[in-house]
Amino acid sequence: MMRAAHLLIILITAALLLSPRLGTSAESPDRPAEVQESPFQVSPVTLDGSVLFHVRGVEAFPSKERANRIGDLIEKAAKDHSVRLDTITAVEAALTTDIVAGNRVILSIHDADAQPEGLARQVLAKIYVEKIREAVERYRHDRTPREVELGVLWSVIATVVLLASLFLVRIVFRRVQEGIIEARLERIVSIQIQSFVIVRAEQIKALLKGAVRTIRLVIILALFYFYLHLVLTFFPWTRSLANDLLDLLLAPLTTMGKGILKHAPNLIFLAVLAFVTNYLLKLMRLFFEGLESGTITFSGFYPEWAKPTFKIAVCLLIAFMAVVAFPYIPGSNSPAFKGVSIFLGVILSLGSSSVISNVLAGLTMTYRRAFRVGDRVKIGEFRGDVIAMRLLVTHLRTPKNEEIVVPNSLIINSNVINYSSLAKERGLILHTPVTIGYDVPWRQVHALLLQAAGRTPGLLPDPPPFVRQTALDEFYVRYELNAYTDSPHRMMRLYSDLHENIQDAFNEYGVQIMTPHYMHDRRPPAVVPHERWYEPPAEPPAERDGKKP
Repeated sequence: MMRAAHLLIILITAALLLSPRLGTSAESPDRPAEVQESPFQVSPVTLDGSVLFHVRGVEAFPSKERANRIGDLIEKAAKDHSVRLDTITAVEAALTTDIVAGNRVILSIHDADAQPEGLARQVLAKIYVEKIREAVERYRHDRTPREVELGVLWSVIATVVLLASLFLVRIVFRRVQEGIIEARLERIVSIQIQSFVIVRAEQIKALLKGAVRTIRLVIILALFYFYLHLVLTFFPWTRSLANDLLDLLLAPLTTMGKGILKHAPNLIFLAVLAFVTNYLLKLMRLFFEGLESGTITFSGFYPEWAKPTFKIAVCLLIAFMAVVAFPYIPGSNSPAFKGVSIFLGVILSLGSSSVISNVLAGLTMTYRRAFRVGDRVKIGEFRGDVIAMRLLVTHLRTPKNEEIVVPNSLIINSNVINYSSLAKERGLILHTPVTIGYDVPWRQVHALLLQAAGRTPGLLPDPPPFVRQTALDEFYVRYELNAYTDSPHRMMRLYSDLHENIQDAFNEYGVQIMTPHYMHDRRPPAVVPHERWYEPPAEPPAERDGKKP
């Protein structure tokens, strides 16, 4: 690793020393101090991002416009290889000294231009001529094939150095992470006062890991910056961008820094408010977890109310803190901020009506205690077990193992039958109708139905089952068998077993079960004798269990 570090330092040093014009100042080194401190409005004349000299302007021809025009003319002369360097000279006119390149006038120097420099205009013109010749010669030299090839070569070297640096950073930080951070993290404990935890050990560990990742990111960004700066300076077309690269990167940071300093008191207040809000939320969470677990009790407050009440309290607390924080948010009084707030409010009010109705319905159901998770319910036409109660919807699992997602607003407007709420205490009554002819004694029918209920496992003997005669129709009597169970989740199976036992009991005693479409008596009665109960492919219980009858 040490050898790689030494190689990296050597490569970077060589790139800094040999890169063309790297580190050139944005100001020309031979620019007179008087120009830098001149009270007049001046603008720089540049070529390839390098400042040649500064020129003044007048109200009718501002200095910036004049400097840009002169820079364009110098660049045209540099591109025109028919213009030799010795043809760039100063020519005297009546009131000015003109600098020409071939037959093209590049710049006219007036006495007013030379006066701030403390020089005669002829002397200033000679200085400008030398600067322009050097700039043109450098412009043409930097665009020769050999220089372009060198720029490509140095770019490849810089790319290799960048990749090696990134690889080295990865190795170093991996070793720091595995060898130092992980070993130290095991010793970190939570900061607490007695039993109240102020900062958890996991939060401290996350902070340290985040600091390491931040340092690594800063180093990687710095490497990329130096790489881009080097590569851009290797080519004349991008050299001006390289000189301005740091300003382009720092300008947003400078603006943000000034904004932060300006709003520092408000930001400190917001940070303190966020800190207090965070710990209030933690205290509320502990309190409501105690209510949910039963360690904290209040008369009339049920444990299942803890979670929704906590969510409501969190919303109210955050809303209150947002109202308190709003005047301290930077830009909160600006028209743009107010306009965006109104726009978002309109969008939410128009698009969230159904969401709000579902949320309110979900909260209403929770406090109504219509059902809880695990209950067997019937909501409208849907029947199943409640597996989840969300803020917007409720999830049911049907006896067919289907999941139904029911909007809470639909539940609040529908009849809800809860089969489980009273089953444990008083039992759920399962009931089934049977129609029997008038020629069968009703006492026998009652006995057969009660016998079928007694044969059905899962039905409770206490309270005992009972039979009701619900109707005396034209051809038959309508009976209803009622039996108790404490297992509402087995309703379908219990009904099936009960119906099987009713058929067996009535067939044993030769009692015919009528149908609503009864027309006349059949001879013999429509019953199944015992010897036909297990006709193929049905098997008697003894044979089915592997025993001989």
